[in-house]
Amino acid sequence: MKLKIPLFLCTLILIVPAAQSQTSANSPWALYKVKGERLMIAFPAVPTMRTFKETTQSQKNRRRRFLRCSMSGVIYSVQLIENIKPRLTLEKFFQEQSTLSPDNLTFERDVTLDGIAGKAFVYPDGKGAVQFFATDERLYEVRAYGAPVDDPRVKSFFHYLSFKKQEGAIEVSEKVQADSIDTSTATIIKGKDADTKARLISKPEPTYTGKAKSEQITGTVILKCVFASDGTVTNIRVIQGLPGGLTEKAIEAARQIKFIPATKDGKNVSMWMQLEYNFNLY
Repeated sequence: MKLKIPLFLCTLILIVPAAQSQTSANSPWALYKVKGERLMIAFPAVPTMRTFKETTQSQKNRRRRFLRCSMSGVIYSVQLIENIKPRLTLEKFFQEQSTLSPDNLTFERDVTLDGIAGKAFVYPDGKGAVQFFATDERLYEVRAYGAPVDDPRVKSFFHYLSFKKQEGAIEVSEKVQADSIDTSTATIIKGKDADTKARLISKPEPTYTGKAKSEQITGTVILKCVFASDGTVTNIRVIQGLPGGLTEKAIEAARQIKFIPATKDGKNVSMWMQLEYNFNLY
């Protein structure tokens, strides 16, 4: 397999075919999933994921998975929680979450998604929305905050929410994730503005998955990310992906890149980069 990582600035107006959407900020969106879960949802960048066990007043030792992504001042989050015995109804789940996060949400409407009943709420300041769903196996909380509910970014987030399996969704795990820099406040420079550009120290190659080999999948995964001033690769966005787990392998490899940060005026700075991973079978 051949790996190509050109060190040049990536233009921002790019779209991922998986989600077929474009926000007002022209950010690429891609569909993501968690292994063993029904939920499919789009994020503007690879979300972080944390998994932990918890005990509440009504349920003991249940698993909670928390996905989060922040981009251009909007925070997107999804919680997937085991609904163990005694099982919570949708109403009791909302009451529980309201106790944990007392946001004084305003009820908007009842919703049904792929046959699953839910409830939609808006934040009192109008800058965000929340939807709750409940099944016998899972409890779901989906939030977007930081922009009006009619903002294209918030609408895209909820529009691509689905409980049906969709091809091309990227599987998120604790390995396939990226911490993010808030691009609305952080200074991320262009390559031409740096005194010295980011310099690679090591770039691990991604490996083929068994599924991709058996299906003879080849092509290029293109990622856009930030080579941050602290030496980490953050804000990973999928510009072009491949099936069979190859996009996930490329993201894992990108997070392991070691580099010397770009500099400006004698200080380390963060810089947008484009990474290309070529997968070929010989």
